[in-house]
Amino acid sequence: MLKKPIPFRNSTSRLAALAVFTVIALALFVAESAIPVPVPIPGVKLGLANIVTLLVLQFFTLPEALFVLIVRILLSAIFAGQAISLLYSLAGGLLSLLVMALLNRFLLGRFLFLTGIFGALAHNVGQFCAACLILGSPWVFTYLPFLMLSGSITGLFTGLSAHYAVKYLRPHLSRFQ
Repeated sequence: MLKKPIPFRNSTSRLAALAVFTVIALALFVAESAIPVPVPIPGVKLGLANIVTLLVLQFFTLPEALFVLIVRILLSAIFAGQAISLLYSLAGGLLSLLVMALLNRFLLGRFLFLTGIFGALAHNVGQFCAACLILGSPWVFTYLPFLMLSGSITGLFTGLSAHYAVKYLRPHLSRFQ
């Protein structure tokens, strides 16, 4: 059964919780950028900030998850100092959020590992669509199978991480009701 968003005592505590999730996502992004990727495939990332997106989808509404995602992407682009990464991140992040929200609703909030996998795959597709538009060439899609394989693995990791985090956080967040 799909869990309803956690009702907070007031909108201020709800906004504070969303801010905390945004900061956690940003911290995970910064930490991940410092971790060397153990595979020689360019563009492979763990997607640790996606764990937070999955958590916000579990505990909040889709518009609130969209808010956290966009703020995190904007702040990440500022910290990374690359304007072009903003376009790729927005394309991948928005498509990923849409796919994860639909799948989360279809699976009634269960099987977060599947939601994480499909979210990672959608993120890669979104980024490749942005690259195709920016570069004006469909040849970028020849690289997509490599990232789909790595996306499946990293999406499984983020989905499982979110699954266990939900189990831990749900009782703690219920104190705010």
